[in-house]
Amino acid sequence: MKRVQSVPVLIALVLLPVAGFSQQTNSAPQQNQAAPEAVEPAADRSAGFAPGHSAGANVTYGQEAKSPQKPKPDKNNPPEIKRPPIEGSMVGYIDNAIIGSQIRIRFDAAFDDNSPDRAEFFYAKCGCYRALNGTAIAAAFDPNAPGPGTGIPTALNYQQLYLNAEYAPLRRLSFFAEVPIRWLQPQGFVPASSLPFTPVNFSNQAGLSDVQAGFKAAVVANRNTYLTFQLRAYFPSGNSFKGLGTAHYSVEPAILLYQRLSERMALEAQFSDWHPMGGSAGVPVSNSEGFAGDIITYGIGPSYQLYRGEGVSISPVVELVGWRVLSGFQSLQPGFEEVSGTNIVNIKAGARTSIGSHNSFYIGFGQAVTHGMWYKHLVRLEYRYAF
Repeated sequence: MKRVQSVPVLIALVLLPVAGFSQQTNSAPQQNQAAPEAVEPAADRSAGFAPGHSAGANVTYGQEAKSPQKPKPDKNNPPEIKRPPIEGSMVGYIDNAIIGSQIRIRFDAAFDDNSPDRAEFFYAKCGCYRALNGTAIAAAFDPNAPGPGTGIPTALNYQQLYLNAEYAPLRRLSFFAEVPIRWLQPQGFVPASSLPFTPVNFSNQAGLSDVQAGFKAAVVANRNTYLTFQLRAYFPSGNSFKGLGTAHYSVEPAILLYQRLSERMALEAQFSDWHPMGGSAGVPVSNSEGFAGDIITYGIGPSYQLYRGEGVSISPVVELVGWRVLSGFQSLQPGFEEVSGTNIVNIKAGARTSIGSHNSFYIGFGQAVTHGMWYKHLVRLEYRYAF
C-alpha cells in the first residue's frame, strides 16, 4: 500500500511548480484521484514552465524562474548600429562625413600667412585701399575697404580656437554650429618706402571671428560607408577692421565621404565650394568682379589603426588638402593682383587617439607645398566628445 501511495508523490515532486507544490497537504493522495487534478495541464508540463512565467524560462525546484537569456550576437552578421562609434572618423582637417552628436574643441596655430586678404577667404579686403586717393594708383581707391590698417602685411601668424557642437536627431541628419576665437600677430609689412602713401600698420588683434552653422544629411549611411551632403554658412560676426572676419556672408556646400577599407583602415574625402555672398568691390571698384571669389576645397585622407588596446586605439592619418581659387583679388607690393587660377596644396600628418566610445584626441601638423598658401606651417590640437 505504501508503494502505491508513493507514486503520485514522486510525480508531484517532478512536475508541480514551486508555488503549487508548496500548497499540497501532507496527507497521501487517494488512489482514485485523477492525475490531471494533481498536476498542471499537459500543455504547461510539456513546455517546461510554470503558470505566471513566460515560455522558455528556466524553472528550478525551490527557486524563482529566471529571466530569459538574451541570444548571443552573431559575429558573422552583426546588427547595424544607429551611429558609428567615435573612432570611425580619424581625420583632423577633412570634414567628418559620419553623422552623430558631438562636442568638439579645436585649436590651430598657423605661421607665415603671406596674403591674408586673398579672395577675402581669411579676412576682408586690405585697409590699404582706403589710403590710395590722390596717389599714382588712385584707380584702386576704395573708401569702403573693410580690412585692417592701411599697411600691407607680408607675413602673419594667427591662432584660432573653435568651439563646435553637432546634434543628430536622426541617424542621417545633424545640425551644427561653430564659434571661433581668433588671435593675430603681424610679423612684417611692405616697407613704407615702397608705397605711394604713408601706411598705418596694425598691431596684434584678438576677438570673435565669423560664426558658422549648417547641417549634414547622409545619402548613404551604414557600418562601412557614409556619403554625406553638408551645407555650411558663414556669418560676418568678426570685426573686419581688426582682421577678425571677412565682412560678408558665405555658403559652402560639400560632399563628404567615409569608407572603411578593412577592419583597421579607412579612407575619408571632401569636395566643397566656398561661395561668398556679397563681399568688397573689386579693383577698381567699377570692376564687375568682386574682391572675394569662389574657392574649391578638396582633400583625401587614409588612416590606419596602428594600436588597439583595452578601450584605447591610436590611428595615424595622412591628409592631402588643396584649394583652387577661381576668382577674386589679393593685395601685393605695391598694388593688387587677380588670383584666379591660384592653387594651394598642403600635406597634413597626425594621429588620433580614441579612448572608449566617447572621447577622441587629435594632434597634427600641416605643411604648405606650394608658393601660394594660407599659412606655411600649422599645428592643430583637437578634443572630441561624442554622445
